[in-house]
Amino acid sequence: MLKAKILFVGPCESGKTVLANFLTESSDITEYNPTQGVRILEFENPHITSNTKGTGCEFELWDCGGDPKFESCWPALMKDSHGVVIVFNADIPSHLKEIEMWYSCFVQQQFLQDTQCLLIAHHKPGSGSDKGNPSLPTPLNKLKLVHSNLEDDPEDIRLEFIKYLKSIINSVSESRDREEMSIIT
Repeated sequence: MLKAKILFVGPCESGKTVLANFLTESSDITEYNPTQGVRILEFENPHITSNTKGTGCEFELWDCGGDPKFESCWPALMKDSHGVVIVFNADIPSHLKEIEMWYSCFVQQQFLQDTQCLLIAHHKPGSGSDKGNPSLPTPLNKLKLVHSNLEDDPEDIRLEFIKYLKSIINSVSESRDREEMSIIT
């Protein structure tokens, strides 16, 4: 069975935990409580299998606290990660600046491909925000950007997340196949 580790990172109060719980079908959260360090959610998704072997896939979703005081823990969190989801609150202008730092630390410094990264512009209930694309600086404007609004269209973000997980599993599977071939030859 293939296993993939996905990090959920981004600024404080961007909605990472609410999204993580929704996408993994975990418990609902009714009040804001900042994540201290990291929460690890393990789940399987029946819609995702490895293309080559047809085996199931397990995921670890690491919901990382957005407070900079946890920065000393980040190298340990990043170890062996297969993908990074950067969540930001589209209604808070400072988040657009902050996500550049998250991208630099968690994607570029880990030498992950842009295809292993997903940007989620999260709209909190009642924000009434439009889904216009925020002006993202280079290199963020090359990343896949999806909007999430769990009040208006929750299934849209679930479908986008499943597509993302499938691409991560394909990457993990191809990497494992290359590794196996290098042992054989």
